[in-house]
Amino acid sequence: QLQLVESGGGLVQPGGSLRLSCTASGFTLDSYAIGWFRQAPGKEREGVSCINRSGGRSNYADSLKGRFTIDRDNDKNTVYLQMHSLKPEDTAVYYCAAALAWGCPTTHADFASWGQGTQVTVSS
Repeated sequence: QLQLVESGGGLVQPGGSLRLSCTASGFTLDSYAIGWFRQAPGKEREGVSCINRSGGRSNYADSLKGRFTIDRDNDKNTVYLQMHSLKPEDTAVYYCAAALAWGCPTTHADFASWGQGTQVTVSS
């Protein structure tokens, strides 16, 4: 089955930037729509962004639009989440997930494969 590995998390100062990567280690990602999610302790899992199979279409949570950018490089079998102007409330474990579909699913349940997550901590 498809396996996903996130990387790029860490500790960053408020206002800083990080780029997260999601890399497949079983199948190539070019058959999957890929979503980014995050979950802070004690809070519900939140959708961050999603990119369709070809990379030509994407969407974002309204509260994050303008600060976060999703992109994919199918030749490298990797999807990226570029995060700018980070705030303490962005602190969470960030997950990528894959759906065998052309477009982005509308619910979390439609993503069949999930990575283990990477911790992002924004603190002064």
